[in-house]
Amino acid sequence: MKKSMDKTSVLAGDVGGTKTNLGLFIAGKERPVPKVIETFSSQSSPDLEHIIRQFLKNHPMTVTNACLGIAGPVVNGKSKTTNLPWSISEDRIKKQFKFHHVKLVNDLTATAMAIPLLKEDEVFSINHAGSIKEQNIALIAPGTGLGKALLIYQNGRYLPVPSEGGHADFAPNNEAEMKLWQYLYQHYGHVSIERVLSGSGLVNIFNWLKDSGRFKEPEWLKQQRTEIDPAKAITEAALASKDSGCVEALNMFVSVLGAVAGNLALTGITTGGVYLGGGIPPKILSKLKEDIFMEAFIKKGRFKDFLEKIPVKVILNDKAALIGAAYCAMMVT
Repeated sequence: MKKSMDKTSVLAGDVGGTKTNLGLFIAGKERPVPKVIETFSSQSSPDLEHIIRQFLKNHPMTVTNACLGIAGPVVNGKSKTTNLPWSISEDRIKKQFKFHHVKLVNDLTATAMAIPLLKEDEVFSINHAGSIKEQNIALIAPGTGLGKALLIYQNGRYLPVPSEGGHADFAPNNEAEMKLWQYLYQHYGHVSIERVLSGSGLVNIFNWLKDSGRFKEPEWLKQQRTEIDPAKAITEAALASKDSGCVEALNMFVSVLGAVAGNLALTGITTGGVYLGGGIPPKILSKLKEDIFMEAFIKKGRFKDFLEKIPVKVILNDKAALIGAAYCAMMVT
């Protein structure tokens, strides 16, 4: 890490629609080292400042800089969160807590900044392509929503490029996906990629398959989908091969994920690799190891050979966004 990083504590945040992770970090030899990390319910809090105040009360340490990854667009140091009624401002947080520097970034930007810092055992390789250092990197992260980001390598360092690409149009690749698009269009009007590649997106695929008469949902699954998170119920049933409808839904999810990841690799010429982040990929590793994902990833006509040479990896460290935010906080001057 850079010499400018000393042992001063920085505040790092990963702010999502469901939960907010906050951590205090100090500089380490290779990357920021966490001293304490705590998780808060975003939905139960009136604003982000309330959570920061509680966290610093629980863990009193001198903090100079802060970087917060926000699930939503950040423009001119301000963000209105996508799935929360919060308005967040760098200046307001800086003044309230008397920090020297505060930086707001998109949450996928924070995760992207952590990628060059991840250890070998913190990622899982889906294919056997070798990594190429000092090349562009892509990040796609399906979870509660869908995020995308790029790391562009220039002048000896990686520059994160934020994106709201998860809200771009869903582009069907076959007849079944066209019918899915029509189904979602009737429900939502605009069909974004996030309507397919997210927790609720997996449920959308399942509901389309069920409503189109492709299978009949068993009573045990219907009950389970009311007792736990519906996406979790579908995923667990699919991975255990307990229900053919769930298997078909997850297969389609993985195929679309592969196609969208391949599109992002082409967009950024990401010969440094494509990384899958978010909450879903680590939970479906066994499915991602099947041929479905990579077949869709490389199915780009004349660029098939190009995509076959790009490594694809799953981020296993669920605190990657915090590590990236801490790194950002230490770089802010």
